Amino acid sequence: MKKEKKFTPYQSFVVAVLAFLQFTIILDFMVLSPLGAILMPTLKITTSQFGFVVSAYAFSAGASGLLAAGFADRYDRKKFLLFFYTGFLIGTMLCAMAPTYHLLLIARIVTGIFGGVIGSVSFAIITDLFPIDKRGRVMGFVQMAFGASQILGLPIGLYLANKMGWHSPFWMIVIIGALVGILIFIKLKPVNEHLNIQEKKNALQHLRKTLSTPLYIRGFLSTVLLATGGFMMMPFGSAFGTNNLGLTLDQLPVLYMITGVFTIIFGPLIGKFSDRIGKFKMFAIGTLVAIAMVLIYTNMGITPLWIIITLNVILFLGINARMISSSALTSAIPSPQDRGAYMSINSSIQQISGGVASFVAGLIVIQTPSGFIERYDILGYVVVGSMIIAGFMIGWLDKHLRMKKMI
Repeated sequence: MKKEKKFTPYQSFVVAVLAFLQFTIILDFMVLSPLGAILMPTLKITTSQFGFVVSAYAFSAGASGLLAAGFADRYDRKKFLLFFYTGFLIGTMLCAMAPTYHLLLIARIVTGIFGGVIGSVSFAIITDLFPIDKRGRVMGFVQMAFGASQILGLPIGLYLANKMGWHSPFWMIVIIGALVGILIFIKLKPVNEHLNIQEKKNALQHLRKTLSTPLYIRGFLSTVLLATGGFMMMPFGSAFGTNNLGLTLDQLPVLYMITGVFTIIFGPLIGKFSDRIGKFKMFAIGTLVAIAMVLIYTNMGITPLWIIITLNVILFLGINARMISSSALTSAIPSPQDRGAYMSINSSIQQISGGVASFVAGLIVIQTPSGFIERYDILGYVVVGSMIIAGFMIGWLDKHLRMKKMI
């Protein structure tokens, strides 16, 4: 096993502030779903209109990632991050003030345009500031934001909306986000070493070169496969839980909260072991665990709550092990002068692949008039197939990066 290198105080600050920043981005996305029951009657909109509000963010985020890619390596990453984060907070503020459906839809598009680029800039900063043997731990800490949003997103969103109206969760995100933005502005040092090795290309040439580099293309393909496996089961998870597994609506938040707590606890540990035993080994372990759990979970009927919670926690630990280790491993793919563009395109592909995967999942499963979800087992087999193919792709990347001494 490799000897573990400790973070410096400044590196600890960077990890913490990026994790908080990521938390606000994910929370903004997470609070919208539970607001559906309040938003639809209040704004007098249909389920399909509400679905459009939810998906508007993903599609605008995917489009903006591609548009920003050509410019992502031409500026100090700190300034680039602050520009898009400010836009994201303005978009969230517009959501908090939207009085009608159409204005809310426009506000979500604005939020997606800016929010969709922030994750890629954060990962580019992590890759610039942390060596490969620390990135697993960094990704593990940043991944805690997903667990925290899972714990806080549902209960806080519903509580504030019930007490002060559906606008209030968005105001809360604006206030927290403003504090995080001020901290980044004051404390984060410029991240601009990549500007010293920039080639003289315009934005379009840079985008074309990044999209046509063979190694980068393999990295993008692995992202498509990873997103497909992750996003296919999510849209119907709660419907499957309540209609097929016998969960009540009151038990769903309990399931999400306990899963989120374990995600927070184990995220940094998974990242730590990923750096120690090797990122591909951790990815392979996570994939085997996730495959076993998907095969069990998607074939279950009425099941006691404690068994569902146990299996769900193990499933998400497997998924997190895949995401943390693969994110750290694939961060070594782009050269420093292409990192911003690569990460931006990668983020865009992730968003679009997630949207397509959700759409395809909707074509596979069927909901009967009684609410029962049919063919969820077939969806599980498709997810397992994509996980196996992704395993081979990540394995090839690991071998290639080792041969080229890039990791």
